[in-house]
Amino acid sequence: MSRVKVKVCGLQDEAHVLAAARADVDYVGIVFAASRRQVTPSQARRLVRSLDGLSKRPAVVGVFVNEAQQRVNAIAEQCGLDLVQLNGEEGCVYCAGITRPVIRTFRIFAETKTADLVRQIESYVRINEHRPVSFLLDTGVDGAHGGTGRTFDWRVAREASASYSVIVAGGLDAANVGQLVVQARPYGVDVSSGVERDGRKDPILIEAFVRAVRKAEKEIVCGISNNVA
Repeated sequence: MSRVKVKVCGLQDEAHVLAAARADVDYVGIVFAASRRQVTPSQARRLVRSLDGLSKRPAVVGVFVNEAQQRVNAIAEQCGLDLVQLNGEEGCVYCAGITRPVIRTFRIFAETKTADLVRQIESYVRINEHRPVSFLLDTGVDGAHGGTGRTFDWRVAREASASYSVIVAGGLDAANVGQLVVQARPYGVDVSSGVERDGRKDPILIEAFVRAVRKAEKEIVCGISNNVA
């Protein structure tokens, strides 16, 4: 299997961005939407610049919710974002007008049917067929656009991951992410509150989260090898 991508989201502090880079995460997420983790464009520029000079740097993802398309593109350019994550009700055509690669978030509720989710994903893929689009699944809570700290039924993620680049979020931490990786085989995993202590990112928890992902990968590979043998 290919390496599972790890994204740590909601970073606000340069030291924590660098801690995530040292832990060998693939993406660091910066939230521009209204939330307790929100940063301004000027703060975001400083966070991005803190990665300058690293021999290996994570890609920087800017998270937006129902923001004007022109403003998203302007902030992405101004701050040097590598990707844009859309957590609101942004449609397929909207995504096609974003100048950076897009991560489109879908909220998964208890009543969400995999077939309906796949139809939504397919519509984004068709309209954005010549542009890289991946899909983040997060737990649906009425009135929230992410950051709920709750898990959802991972069977939905498993079925969607079989055909599409799916990143799974929602209530993950070092204790359960390995199970998620083994069960759902996602393209990537996303964590925010699961690597926080007293509301702040903790470098030790970030490292533990990444280790748990890599351990699960090895278990999968060993299982495949044993089956082949």
